[in-house]
Amino acid sequence: MDNPHCGCKAFLIHKRMTAPPTHPHRPKPAKQSAHHTPPADPPIVSTAMAQAYQRYWRFNLALIAVLLTIGGGVSFAIPFAAGTLNAFHLAGFRLPFYFGAQGAILIYLALIVVYIVLIQRAGRNLRQATDAQSNPTNDT
Repeated sequence: MDNPHCGCKAFLIHKRMTAPPTHPHRPKPAKQSAHHTPPADPPIVSTAMAQAYQRYWRFNLALIAVLLTIGGGVSFAIPFAAGTLNAFHLAGFRLPFYFGAQGAILIYLALIVVYIVLIQRAGRNLRQATDAQSNPTNDT
């Protein structure tokens, strides 16, 4: 055991761990019967579909990265620059106070709305690619 303080049900994440450890006091699972059917192989996906899914997930990860960067900037950059930003006023309040009181929350809500709208658009594009792949039309 790598950690003597680690309980029986908890175990460390380690490069050697690929499966939960077996314990001598736990019974091993019974062997599969002859009637057991193995799980079916996943369906074969065309290259175009694989590229459509890849574009969707790359867009999703890029969108999340951009929105998290904006959210992090609002959360950390404005408080760090509060001394400099005190000269600016918004709605009658100093800018750092406004962002601390309500501006940051409004920006976070706007980021959520932007994510919802853009990911729905990406989902529609993926759905169109899936439909085009499953129902090819002959324009001859």
